[in-house]
Amino acid sequence: MLKLYGGGRSRASIVQWYLEEIAVPYEFILLDMAAGEHLQPEFLSINPIGKVPAIVEDDFQLWESGAILLYLAEKHGKLPNSVEERAIITQWVLFGNATLGTGIFIEANREKETPRLLNPLNKILSQQPFLMGDELNIADIAVGSILAYIPLMLKLDLSAYPAVLEYIQRLNERPAFQKTIGGSK
Repeated sequence: MLKLYGGGRSRASIVQWYLEEIAVPYEFILLDMAAGEHLQPEFLSINPIGKVPAIVEDDFQLWESGAILLYLAEKHGKLPNSVEERAIITQWVLFGNATLGTGIFIEANREKETPRLLNPLNKILSQQPFLMGDELNIADIAVGSILAYIPLMLKLDLSAYPAVLEYIQRLNERPAFQKTIGGSK
């Protein structure tokens, strides 16, 4: 069985959300980050960087939430056949982790980056329910999780982005989201 390592209120909840969405059984191993369990030799043998999330499945180990999402989607047949569509999904996963997360959650970037990032997202989401159309996929897990953390952690006023707010609400209503990220309120 897949083991998912994470800490309380960590990015492991993003991976949990996806595992719940695609109904893949897993064991969640909660590390006490305050006590430094993520810096102990046992965990460092899984992720030498000492960060969560990380997964172990048989002899396979992987860390970084975006890489884990892409692996799980590939392994469980959740990626499209077209290399171009897979590249667009990868683009969104990388955008969520590298651009959106740092643009919104690093305070020095927030004022400049919020409108630059959320205006285009608002336009896309005003035309379709999910980033790539009518169906949720890992692009939504990666980007949607970052957006969903905004009202939970930052309390930013997003009223200028009504389609983003509706998207966050759509994600919040999903049972798998409620079981994982939504339950951390």
